[in-house]
Amino acid sequence: MAAAQPSRLTRLLAMVPYFQARNGISIEQAARELGVTPTQLTKDLELLFVCGLPGYYPDDLIELEFSEGFVNVGFTAGMDRPLRLTTIEASTLLVALRALVETPGVVDVAAARRAIAKIEEAVGATAVPGLPGPDDSEPAGDNPTYTTVREAVRKGRALRLRYYSASRDSVSERVVDPIRLQVMDQHTYLEAWCRMAEGVRLFRFDRIDTAEALDESSRPPAEAEASPQSVLLPENPDLPAVELEIDPDHLWILDYYPVEPITRIEDREPDQPVRVRMVYGSPDWLTRFVLGFGGSVRVVDEPAIAEAVAVAAARARDRYRRSAPDTV
Repeated sequence: MAAAQPSRLTRLLAMVPYFQARNGISIEQAARELGVTPTQLTKDLELLFVCGLPGYYPDDLIELEFSEGFVNVGFTAGMDRPLRLTTIEASTLLVALRALVETPGVVDVAAARRAIAKIEEAVGATAVPGLPGPDDSEPAGDNPTYTTVREAVRKGRALRLRYYSASRDSVSERVVDPIRLQVMDQHTYLEAWCRMAEGVRLFRFDRIDTAEALDESSRPPAEAEASPQSVLLPENPDLPAVELEIDPDHLWILDYYPVEPITRIEDREPDQPVRVRMVYGSPDWLTRFVLGFGGSVRVVDEPAIAEAVAVAAARARDRYRRSAPDTV
């Protein structure tokens, strides 16, 4: 496959310092070095000829002479050096690349590391003081299970997964037809058609115990590939939903869990609780979820689950009292 050609804008920005360093070079040789035809290079030079500093009077424009088949630079209009990354730009790229390396399954880790090394070589490894280098820790992206899943998505192969479901607190084995990868809140998800559930499901990478690529193509139904499944609010009609009431000092829950506000946040009093809707996987999981907030989250419309929370809280309180040392 031929290498991708730089955009015309990128080429134009590089041309003035290029020709200044090679004054008198022939158009034919320059075209070969720049990877364009002599005709295209001539058009680029004609465009540069009418570019320059604000005001755009004759003395403000870039001065080039190329009518005799050779290129000479007179006035550069300040474009004396090739474009370089600033420290901030390089640091931004390094941070982004390292975040991708540490996010399971998103990129080819080896390729990302090579890019990091090239940027560091160009601008210096200390572009971001205190930023860990690519070899300071073992990135999650090197996990062979993640590589298997990513390759199956790329090649369109079915997968056999052993997966831990946090909503049901159980491990299951299933065959899936991969659709795409999604990234949300620094977690990577495999979106796939689950043959066991006969529906689209999201599988968080760090909860996949094992993954085996099968010798068959991935064939999810056409409707399953139409739009990405929501990570925040699954649109699976088979999953139940519950109405919860959240105290004002725990409204951060809205930013960290898949809940949909029912109460208009802006219309409520500061000390008024907020009601939300949340999809959940099983009553046991929901009971543990609500119990973990110590009374600051309450079940509104599921009396059986509210009772289960109360019973579990009472048992925990009794165990604590029995285990607490006697005081004098």
